Amino acid sequence: MDFTIRAIRPEEYEALGEVTARAYLDDGFLAFGEDDEYQHLLRDVARRDAEAEVLVAVDTTDPAGPVLGGVTFTAGGGEWADIAREGEAEFRMLAVAHTARGRGVGEALVRACVDRARAVEGCARIVLSTQPAMSTAHRVYERLGFTRSPERDWNPVQGSEFMLFTYVLEL
Repeated sequence: MDFTIRAIRPEEYEALGEVTARAYLDDGFLAFGEDDEYQHLLRDVARRDAEAEVLVAVDTTDPAGPVLGGVTFTAGGGEWADIAREGEAEFRMLAVAHTARGRGVGEALVRACVDRARAVEGCARIVLSTQPAMSTAHRVYERLGFTRSPERDWNPVQGSEFMLFTYVLEL
């Protein structure tokens, strides 16, 4: 691999925030585009890192080690857990820079979250939420053994028809 996965460093917060926001914006995953309130959470990597764990993929072939992607990991009951219950872990905001796609970065970030979940005492499964249109991500999840859990699908925007799919991996 020409990249590594590790804990993010403060000097990388801005770069990962930009990678994450651009991935969601450019792929059409923010319903209100540039005005979508979720974009502020996507960009606030410092807050995510203070309240959860942020993993980053960085290029090892470039001395500057540019940020290729990242993900937020948390255990059930944590500040950033949307659907994880006691005994579960969750990851959110998985994003890969457009220039880094096709290199296995997204899959490596998911694998790192699975490894992290296995290291959490009492963690029996890892869960995630995803938009129905994120079909490339769905293929990665399914290839790694995640299964759809439609009984846990949910609506993060009250009063709208917007739904998120959920996936589960038993550890």
